[in-house]
Amino acid sequence: MFSTTQKIGILGGGQLGKMLCLAAAPWDFKTCILDTSADFPAGPVCAEFTPGDFNNYDDVLAFGADKDVLTIEIEHVNTKALHELKRQGKVIHPAPEALDIIKDKGLQKEFYRENGIPTAPFELFDNEKALLDAIETGKWNLPLVQKSRTAGYDGKGVAILRTKEDLQTKLLQGPCLAEQLAPVQTEIAVIAARNASGEVAVFPAVEMDFHPEANLVELLVCPARIPTLAAAEAESLAEQVIRAFDVCGLLAVEMFLCTDGQLWVNEVAPRPHNSGHHTIDSAVTSQYQQHLRAICNLPLGDTAQVQPALMLNLLGEDGHKGPVQYEGVAECLAVSGVHVHLYGKALTSPFRKMGHVTITAETLEAAFRKAEFVKKTLRVISR
Repeated sequence: MFSTTQKIGILGGGQLGKMLCLAAAPWDFKTCILDTSADFPAGPVCAEFTPGDFNNYDDVLAFGADKDVLTIEIEHVNTKALHELKRQGKVIHPAPEALDIIKDKGLQKEFYRENGIPTAPFELFDNEKALLDAIETGKWNLPLVQKSRTAGYDGKGVAILRTKEDLQTKLLQGPCLAEQLAPVQTEIAVIAARNASGEVAVFPAVEMDFHPEANLVELLVCPARIPTLAAAEAESLAEQVIRAFDVCGLLAVEMFLCTDGQLWVNEVAPRPHNSGHHTIDSAVTSQYQQHLRAICNLPLGDTAQVQPALMLNLLGEDGHKGPVQYEGVAECLAVSGVHVHLYGKALTSPFRKMGHVTITAETLEAAFRKAEFVKKTLRVISR
């Protein structure tokens, strides 16, 4: 039964929570947010805001008590409370069992190996000293990628170690993993959705370019400029991964298309994702509406891309910190096919995600021409 009275609890009130709430509004779903401040992006647009900490057991347990469905906008939440709520009969998507694996990159990599999912060769280490010992004895050679096992997010918790000097300046502390530096041709992402009935729908693969300093996605291209066969294989692999995790909702699967044509899964996020923002303006169904369909066990929407699209992340300018100010928005809005999304964060800082711009056009070449104008014109600065 389709019900507009059910309460959907969302752990996290950032921009992903905000866009989930906006996607729920046309169906009159009651979205409820748990986060530390109602000033956060989702605060003004949700039906109900609860101040609290999504990492705190008691806060999550109390928040979930009267919710019909619980979901997340960030995976680093208190899963012990979610396990208890599930034991009490609450509907929780993604399931806490999957979250426990995904939020530990070591467990995540072992899951890929155990389930026959291609990924970069890797090894787990108790701490950075154990990794250094492996390098010094020649068991691991530079270059390599080091990842913290927990709390990595938005480019944090990842270090590319190329030289002995990097071992002095870039080495991450604590439990970690080392993996082979992938021979990357293109970094791509595929967002899959699955509902409790077992239906799966997959969005077209997107291509990602990263900011060289912030290690954040700076530009996203859809459809990805990769061979048709590679795109089909990536979408099939994303379906394999979401079924293996038994996730209901969205799963963003980040992959490397290697120079030899192989696909390696890098990591996943069981929620709406930066690599799907463009779907709001360029796909039949947005990733946010699709997530709601999936967690409420509704039929999944059409994932077809209506027009080629680029997505630019709006990052705080280097050297600017304080109350936010946007330059060039009106000039960009004057260009057909330019869609500006501001997240409502009051304070900017260097490389902080403050919004995004989707650029649609009849061809990718035309979209790139518009993107050059946007990149020159729109700036996120402080007053």
